[in-house]
Amino acid sequence: MAGRVLAGVVAVMMVLFPGVGGASAHSPDVYGISAQGAAVVDVASGRVLYEKNGDQMMPIASLTKIVTGWLAVESGRLDERVTISANAARKEGSSVYLRAGETYTLRDLVYAMMLRSGNDAATAVAEHLAGSEARFAALMNAKAREMGLRHVHFANPHGLDAPGHGASAVDLAMMTAKALQNPEFAAVVRTKYHRMPWPGESWDRVMRNKNKMLWRYPGADGVKTGYTKRAGRCLASSATRDGHQVVVVVLKDPDDWADTARLFDHVFQTYEWVPVPGGPASVPVRGGVVPTVPVRVQGPDRFPIRADEKFHVDWELKPTLRAPVSRGEPAGLLRIQVGEEVHRYAIVAMQPVDRRPWWDLRRLWL
Repeated sequence: MAGRVLAGVVAVMMVLFPGVGGASAHSPDVYGISAQGAAVVDVASGRVLYEKNGDQMMPIASLTKIVTGWLAVESGRLDERVTISANAARKEGSSVYLRAGETYTLRDLVYAMMLRSGNDAATAVAEHLAGSEARFAALMNAKAREMGLRHVHFANPHGLDAPGHGASAVDLAMMTAKALQNPEFAAVVRTKYHRMPWPGESWDRVMRNKNKMLWRYPGADGVKTGYTKRAGRCLASSATRDGHQVVVVVLKDPDDWADTARLFDHVFQTYEWVPVPGGPASVPVRGGVVPTVPVRVQGPDRFPIRADEKFHVDWELKPTLRAPVSRGEPAGLLRIQVGEEVHRYAIVAMQPVDRRPWWDLRRLWL
């Protein structure tokens, strides 16, 4: 995998960060973590910083709602009004006591789902966006496939136990990290309290986030709790220190709060976020109204590295782009390699470039 390059791409730069070599970044069971499955992922880079049984599919209970909430925010429909169905109102398990026929904004239902884990709210969100729980679950699975994840499958939007429903700690942490890159989703999951109208009552619902990490751990800023008898205690958390945000997922963990804090401490003490050196700023454009187009990397400015790791970066850039060029058009690849790990990030055009008129091009040939 480390030897692959893009067809038609020129490697233009390599930067080497020497280290002393050493242990794998995925050391199991640091500090005796009680979770059956666990993972830590850096939000900006997507690098897995720790895992324990990281690829083992397990029940994930209400951590399912992370993906439901992410898709709801991505829909761009948060201000739409949602009418609660009888199916949503009678959904078993954790509830915010919605009644059939009531209407709420999709935004309020997302807060109800993420802060208070309302299965009724999650069902209403899914029905509004996709028409049914099953069709919404198909959208969730499509999102996982789009990310190239293989150890995750959704059967519903809320996380109640169902055959085949679950995820590995690593895959769920990767989806959570990606969701947190959406500013609106990140704002929801770091919210400690939210007011929501209560139809027929003279007062609002005041919802307090169930995620105790928001109060217990300095810098905590998300994400979601979960529990069923089959899944046990599950927790996905995020925390930011010195501008670096990481996600911790623990599954079937009787000591979830303490284990999560230990993993945050371990990662923030062990890793340094090293600047990624700047690469090429532009690519030549053939037949364009301008000779070059600026490019940027869809990746991190800093990359988490341990002191005992070797780390190198190279940019593989297309020699030219042919006009017309669209904004976001692929222009190459940034590769960051740590030992056997290879992380790839797209290099894309930052702006469109129109084709030069034919008569202008003809003058060049005369």
